[in-house]
Amino acid sequence: MAIGGNERAAKAALEWLSENESASVQRLIDWLAIPSISTDPAYKVEVKRAAVWCAEQLREAGFKEVEVCATGESGSEGHPIVLAHSPGAPDYKGPHVLFYGHYDVQPVDPIELWESPPFQPVIREAEKDGPGRRIVARGAVDDKGQVMMFLEALRAVRAATDKVGGGVKFTVMIEGEEESGSVNLDRFVREKRAALKDCDVCLISDTGMLARGKPAITYGVRGLAYTEVTLHGPNQDLHSGMWGGRVMNPNLAMAKVLSRLHDEQNRVTIPGFYDKVVALSPDERKAWDALKFDQGEALKKIGLPASSDWGEKGFSPLEREWARPTAEINGIWGGYTGPGAKTVIPSHSNAKVSFRLVADQDPEEITRKFFDWFTKTAAEVAPGFRAECKDLHGGLGVTLPTDSVHLQAARRAIARACGTEPALIKTGGSIPVAGLLKRELGISTIFMGFGLDDDRVHSPNEKFELECFRMGCKSHAMFMDELMRL
Repeated sequence: MAIGGNERAAKAALEWLSENESASVQRLIDWLAIPSISTDPAYKVEVKRAAVWCAEQLREAGFKEVEVCATGESGSEGHPIVLAHSPGAPDYKGPHVLFYGHYDVQPVDPIELWESPPFQPVIREAEKDGPGRRIVARGAVDDKGQVMMFLEALRAVRAATDKVGGGVKFTVMIEGEEESGSVNLDRFVREKRAALKDCDVCLISDTGMLARGKPAITYGVRGLAYTEVTLHGPNQDLHSGMWGGRVMNPNLAMAKVLSRLHDEQNRVTIPGFYDKVVALSPDERKAWDALKFDQGEALKKIGLPASSDWGEKGFSPLEREWARPTAEINGIWGGYTGPGAKTVIPSHSNAKVSFRLVADQDPEEITRKFFDWFTKTAAEVAPGFRAECKDLHGGLGVTLPTDSVHLQAARRAIARACGTEPALIKTGGSIPVAGLLKRELGISTIFMGFGLDDDRVHSPNEKFELECFRMGCKSHAMFMDELMRL
């Protein structure tokens, strides 16, 4: 039955979420049980099954226009994207909101470290001085659990108002390749421009809170440039007894080259790397300092002492994570790495190198600068060797002004739902779709997520705490109410 008045409708939506929480959690468990690993072709059928499942949830929430869209080209088909649209109530004057999420998940390796099968979700009870009551499964927080907050809020608001999303004009885009580079998303957004161009703002819930009981809105994410580089030396693997000391080992050459990536101040040495970095404002530094972030405690949680703190000199840990660019060696390999001994000098050495970018840095420009630097440095370190460089993928960073009316609506919604004002934070991670939407459609993104730092994202025993899920469902319902008031 419809309930007149925003306050009554909002209260009814919150009551629905409370009364139906067990069913909401069970729906999440059902979705988590589908092994939608996008990077492994062996799971292609399961990935599509997860997409179809998601589409059905949107239909049950009242969406009439729901499509499971194919991606890619014939012979190289990608994973489907779920696209849905609701036109909003006739008297709706607020923004057209695009909700983005993803239903695909990371691989589960190393499987032996899981305490329970990754696709057999379990609920574990709270631990003293540890995690709260939680769902453990691959995808629990990244990103099925966080998408489910939005889906359950849709159910609650429809039950309270008899309107899809309470009458808000929504477009929903949930993809199946985020964990494998979103290789078909750019093309899909361009092809669907007509359906997406009228959106005013994007809502993404694939981020986190400041801490337990401390919700946050993320108003900026870093960009990403991801590369692979190879140093080719001799035209074959060599006997180390015969050639050791006569020719440089490509693994040594790679180590020498990459050791020059940072200077003594831990700044990236690539010429022009910092040219477009926007300086932190005094207000931001003051606000972040007031958060009283404890780097020593954070290091302790990952098994390191406070003395392990490392990063660009002159900036605090939060500033380095949220507002400064970085360069990381994600993997390095070459030669024999199997069991036992094989005394070879390898013919080549490989490395994965990525950059987290901020402000106005362009991933394509940074990639070019890195390749120029790598090729020149390799020639200095190992004359005669050949450098090979591959651009794997990247994305722009984005920042939403904190005085945005849409961000302020989200801020009020979280305060109403959680009983506490959310912090305004940035994140060191990257969500390339936000940069894509800014570039292609000119829309900004609100990141309203409820994950925790210890949720073990991409690791064995990934979790999502039920209190976080509860806060997220309520906050998304209140956000719909706030949008109706704009």
